Amino acid sequence: MNPKGSPGPEQRWWLEWKTTTVEGRRAAYGEAGRGTPFVFLHGWGLRDRTYQRALSRLARLGVRVLAPSLPGFEGTEALPHDVFDLPGFADWVAAFMAAVGVDGGFYLGGHSFGGGVAIQTAHDHGERCELLVLVNSIGGAVWKHGEGDVQYLTDRPLWDWGIHFPQDVTGRRERWVVAPVVVQDALRNIVRDPVGFWRVGSIARHANLLPELARLRARGLPIAVLWGNEDAILPAASLDAIVTAIGHEAHVVEGAHTWLLADPDRFGEVMTNIVGVAERARRERLWPEAPTT
Repeated sequence: MNPKGSPGPEQRWWLEWKTTTVEGRRAAYGEAGRGTPFVFLHGWGLRDRTYQRALSRLARLGVRVLAPSLPGFEGTEALPHDVFDLPGFADWVAAFMAAVGVDGGFYLGGHSFGGGVAIQTAHDHGERCELLVLVNSIGGAVWKHGEGDVQYLTDRPLWDWGIHFPQDVTGRRERWVVAPVVVQDALRNIVRDPVGFWRVGSIARHANLLPELARLRARGLPIAVLWGNEDAILPAASLDAIVTAIGHEAHVVEGAHTWLLADPDRFGEVMTNIVGVAERARRERLWPEAPTT
């Protein structure tokens, strides 16, 4: 706050925390800004509030940011057992958008596990989706290339994940900024629903969304991929598979799996260009005769 007690320039764009009912169950979400709805989905073990600074940059761009806590994470009730999979999460996102009044075109994005949910949502419920943004997203499935064969993330031993997780998730540059937040969020969610926490991790580890990405490409949906070049949770081979599926290069930045949390200004800079292009394209579709500036 500034000395007079009014919000500072950044705080005016910070998300306001709300609750709604989705499929008969309580759901928590953050909202900020006005304009085209942009639904952003958080990563595994994290929560919507973790992305406050990064998403405040997004709200400044003239879009209505909606950041729900996904089912089973803080403030949102878990999915029923029989729909606890990526299609079930995608159905929930579609129901969430209906609950908060998203009834026209929208943008969709996600980080890590949230990126996988975003891919599935765009595939299953994306008739009105006009942009998909994936930030170090699951779904590429590939761990590494061997001699004449491919090893998938499901082949990566769990002990190897455990040994490298602290460094992989933060990286050298972000460690002292992001690690305490990641650990706090993860512990909070483990205590709240330990079984659900690990089931989501299993979904992320097994997710192969390359066919869905190929179909979204064929549909003509604009897809932007942002990637931290030090990510070892989702290695370069996984990114390569995603790039092949969508047919164009990713935007690679310095940083690890959680680079957007450590460097929200960089995230805002990249997203300014992506959203700016999407907004111009949207205006041309809605008002084809309108003068351009």
